[in-house]
Amino acid sequence: MRVLVVEDERNLADAIARGLRKRGMAVDVAYDGNAGHEAAFVTRYDVVILDRDLPGVHGDRICADLAASGALTRVLMLTASGTVADRVEGLQLGADDYLAKPFAFDELVARVQALGRRATPAAPPVLAVADLELDPARRVVSRGGVPLDLTNKEFGVLAELLKARGAVVSSEELLERVWDANTDPFTTIVRVTVMTLRKKLGDPPLIDTVVGAGYRVGGDS
Repeated sequence: MRVLVVEDERNLADAIARGLRKRGMAVDVAYDGNAGHEAAFVTRYDVVILDRDLPGVHGDRICADLAASGALTRVLMLTASGTVADRVEGLQLGADDYLAKPFAFDELVARVQALGRRATPAAPPVLAVADLELDPARRVVSRGGVPLDLTNKEFGVLAELLKARGAVVSSEELLERVWDANTDPFTTIVRVTVMTLRKKLGDPPLIDTVVGAGYRVGGDS
């Protein structure tokens, strides 16, 4: 899942980003409304965690522009004011959810995960092909009933390939969906991650390389 945090309180923004990354999410951070507005329209995010009262472009404007664009991106609006009137106004602007500060981090994670499931076309609760099963909610993978120990990035790559349901997913798409904006676009990290993932999945091989196009699982050989 790709998440953008737009929050001018740097310590809070960084803490949210660290916590979400530990949960396996790819997270970018913008510390003002100008940077947040630009990032939200340059990259396709599943969820934007958006502080309402931002310097530069106001959070209300970013929210309204995202809603008007028709993007599948879901918006979780944060605010220091949690009155009913404020919540209603935020939702009317196009926010998908609303969370008042201070908040419990576990609640934030649960809300982000719920919004992320709504940001993409519905997928089965458990993704499976052949004897391989991946449960996104519990973050577990097994093959032939045997649990597999995957890194966050390996899990993310495998999830994206399974969600494609046999379609080819390019290295560029995997880089955008699984890694954050600080990753070198010319890196070989996708190829290396797929290589280690193949080893962990074992035989018979499940991931096909489509030369010049990308990777797929469950497609025709």
